[in-house]
Amino acid sequence: MPVIFSKQSSEFHLFNDKLSYIIKILENGQPGNLYYGKAIDCQPDYSYLLEGGPRALAVYTRENTYFMSPQYTKMEYPDFGRGDFREPAYVIRQENGSRISQFVYCGYKIFVGKKKLEGLPAVYVEKEEEADTLELCLEDKLTGMQMVLSYTIFREYPLIARSVFFQNHGQETVYLEHAFSASLDLPDANFEMVQFSGAWTRERQIKTRKLQQGYQGISSRRGASSAEHNPFLFLKRKSTDESQGEVYAFSFIYSGNHLEQVEVDTNNMARVSIGIHPEGFDWRLKPGETFQTPEALLVYTDEGLNAMSQTFHRVFESRLVRGTWREKPRPILINNWEATGAAFTEQKILEIASAAKELGIELFVLDDGWFGNREDDQSGLGDWYVTNFEKLPGGISGLAEKITKIGMKFGLWFEPEMVNRDSDLYREHPDWILCAPGRTPSPSRNQYVLDFSKKEVVDHLFEAMERILDSAPISYVKWDMNRYITECYSGGREAGVQGMVYHQYILGVYTLYERLIEKYPHILFESCASGGARFDPGMLYYAPQTWTSDDTDAYERLKIQYGTSYGYPVSSMGAHVSAVPKHPGARNISWETRENVAMFGAFGYELDLSILSSEEKQQIRNQNEFYKKYRSLFQFGTFYRLQSPFEKNDAAWMMVSKDQKLAAVGFYRMHEVPNGPWVRLRMAGLMPHEKYRIQHLGDRVWYGSELMNAGIVIYPKDMSLDGKDFSSALLLVEMV
Repeated sequence: MPVIFSKQSSEFHLFNDKLSYIIKILENGQPGNLYYGKAIDCQPDYSYLLEGGPRALAVYTRENTYFMSPQYTKMEYPDFGRGDFREPAYVIRQENGSRISQFVYCGYKIFVGKKKLEGLPAVYVEKEEEADTLELCLEDKLTGMQMVLSYTIFREYPLIARSVFFQNHGQETVYLEHAFSASLDLPDANFEMVQFSGAWTRERQIKTRKLQQGYQGISSRRGASSAEHNPFLFLKRKSTDESQGEVYAFSFIYSGNHLEQVEVDTNNMARVSIGIHPEGFDWRLKPGETFQTPEALLVYTDEGLNAMSQTFHRVFESRLVRGTWREKPRPILINNWEATGAAFTEQKILEIASAAKELGIELFVLDDGWFGNREDDQSGLGDWYVTNFEKLPGGISGLAEKITKIGMKFGLWFEPEMVNRDSDLYREHPDWILCAPGRTPSPSRNQYVLDFSKKEVVDHLFEAMERILDSAPISYVKWDMNRYITECYSGGREAGVQGMVYHQYILGVYTLYERLIEKYPHILFESCASGGARFDPGMLYYAPQTWTSDDTDAYERLKIQYGTSYGYPVSSMGAHVSAVPKHPGARNISWETRENVAMFGAFGYELDLSILSSEEKQQIRNQNEFYKKYRSLFQFGTFYRLQSPFEKNDAAWMMVSKDQKLAAVGFYRMHEVPNGPWVRLRMAGLMPHEKYRIQHLGDRVWYGSELMNAGIVIYPKDMSLDGKDFSSALLLVEMV
């Protein structure tokens, strides 16, 4: 069994053939970490790995005992104020103002399978034997508080899922000021930390730094996971690259405020903390009440960065995404926003849809502008019904039926979390926005945030969306969110709950998603937040794909999609071809390169198809035929990064079919170099001793070992590189 308890040493060993994770109940009753890394054989006692002897200024756990000092011991879920001066995993405030807790071990459970986290996204199992779970129960006898530390290890993957459950069994109300989902102490800090930071239109850029004594980390206090800092980071050894070396990776399955940080202490130990951001969080627990933290995922590998990413890809595709669209090829779509904005007519929409059908596109998505008095971004938001029948004579149901008769599926845009002041919803319920008493709310994009911490708000939005979805054959919903939260105060509610609003807001978003998915399991939901401002694992639990960025410039998208691939599968990335020059990049990039970037994702278009030349239309028609033929490969193959656009002028990645008989390689040259050097491209993921042929490169065959170890030389003429900036080649590699 992958979880073993040694009564002799009070140790728990979680393991599979990839990793080991060893926990010891220490002399003071707290759980400590002895080891996390590459799999080791089972022994009854690993206590020789315990560190934490006497040092100057150290505080000890018991008088006259030098067994351990919390400050220098690797702890599993460290407390506050009792000698461990590093970042605590939790802080609980009592009614008397004390923030000191003393949780000690009181029991454990080991069982096959994994429990569902109520109201929260999390990875899951379909068969119990896929995973094993350890629950450590700890109690604070003074306050009556209990906590359960949960660890699930998957048998097939080098992954551990962690979360914490709190319950107040005492007689007084307490407040959780700080409740991380996981804390991990590593025995050394000889790592580089890699994070994915950016901004609107340049999301998830790779940032690397060497760990130093002190704090380094990322966070969001914006009410969303954010475009600025994705809730994902990893620690790698300096020598680690895509194909070899140690990596410790951390992903947070949550869509709100978050904090991921690494603290390096004076003893060169590294403490990783991951969870809800403590600022603005103050969760009240009355007697009998409970709190469940979101889930954190820990991945370890010594096989390099591609192996780390592939673990997340496989788990997210098959054990985070759910329902009809799990591992199901996504349709090629056309979205009208770049072509028309909100100023469209039904006739124009039908022209675009008819052209799309002729070119092999499968899904038409009507974006912003169909509801209320919406002609621009200043009005109508929140009124989810058609009032302008000059624009849409038959309403949504009439348009959807016409699109369906053309032979396409129909999708629709919503932004349910927001409202304009110039709307019927705001006029009827001005108290439904987040706004501090006596303060003027701060607008962003002329809109305000609805208070999703209130059940009546979520109920209203469900009923409004339900009416539309019941009225028409809608198979896709694009769920947008175009601003962050400010003035986070829930009007009409008592002071004691205001520290709960940020988290309750996200729980409200999850609730609305869950209710819609339950009623409309056939609908494909795509999450959007001004592009990629809420691209996180929590969203993937409800929406199997996310609009990766509002920037569809192929040069910028190459970097955005490359960075995103470290933590997220290609099938989750909405990737479209748009017109050029494209705001904000303003680059004239060829059809081939735009397509060759966008094909590695959930593919589609953002342009006016009705005004293209016959030559351009034929190009799209050919491209769609090719993509459909190899769609499963592009969306669900095994992804390998070959060359980073953040490091060199040339970039490359590839998808390999699960049987390793077929692969697609994307090669991209950002800027043409006059009389430049030859470039050698080495592939990955092929069978070493099988023969392969590369389409468009004649009849020559290569062994997989040749393509992976020696590589091929990139000759611009052979690769159809056009000798201009932003050129590319798509190579199809087939086993002979």
